[in-house]
Amino acid sequence: MPSDTLLLFALTVFPLVCSPGPDILFVASQGLSGGRAAVRRATLGILAGYSVHALLAAFGIAALLSAWPPLLHAIRWTGLAYLLYLAWQMFRAASRPGSLQLDSRPVHGLFRKGLLTSLLNPKGLLIYLSILPNFIRPGTSVATQALLLSGIFIGSCAVVYSVIGYSIAGMAGKGRFSDRKRRLAEATAGGLLLLAAGKLAA
Repeated sequence: MPSDTLLLFALTVFPLVCSPGPDILFVASQGLSGGRAAVRRATLGILAGYSVHALLAAFGIAALLSAWPPLLHAIRWTGLAYLLYLAWQMFRAASRPGSLQLDSRPVHGLFRKGLLTSLLNPKGLLIYLSILPNFIRPGTSVATQALLLSGIFIGSCAVVYSVIGYSIAGMAGKGRFSDRKRRLAEATAGGLLLLAAGKLAA
C-alpha cells in the first residue's frame, strides 16, 4: 500500500480520534479518579476492543452488522446503558466518605471495562465501515490492507488517549487526596461518563 495513502488515512482519522467521545471521556475519568495505573489499564482495554473491531472489519463480519441496522442500534444502546452504570458507580463512590491515595489505589477490572466500552461504542466500527473501505486499493489482499489501516487508527488512539489520560492524572496530582477532593474527583468522573453516555445517545 502506498505511503501517501497511509498518510492520508492517518490525517483523516486523527481528528475523529481526538474528538470527545465515550472512550476519551472514560479514560479521562479514570485519570482523574485513579491515576496513571488506571489510565494504562483503561487504555489497553479500549485498544483491545478496537483490535476486535479491526479483525471483524478485515474479515467482513462488520459488513454483516451494517446490513442489519437493529443489531447496530442494540450495540449502541447497550453501550449507553453500560456507561450509565459506570457513572452510577462513580457517583456512588463519591457519596461515601474517606480519603484516597491515588498512587496506591487498587485497580480492578479497568481493562475489562475499557474493552466493553470500546466494543459497545459504534464509533470505531463505523470508522471501519464508512472510512476505511475508501482507502482499500485493488490488487492486494483486502484483509491485509484493512489490518494495516486499522493499526494506524489503533496507534493514533493509543497516543491520544495516553496523552489525555496522563495529563489529567498529572493535574489531579500525586499523593493523598483529601476526602473533599476525592469525592469531587469521583463526582466529576461520573459527570464525564454521563457526558459520554449523552454523546453516544445523540
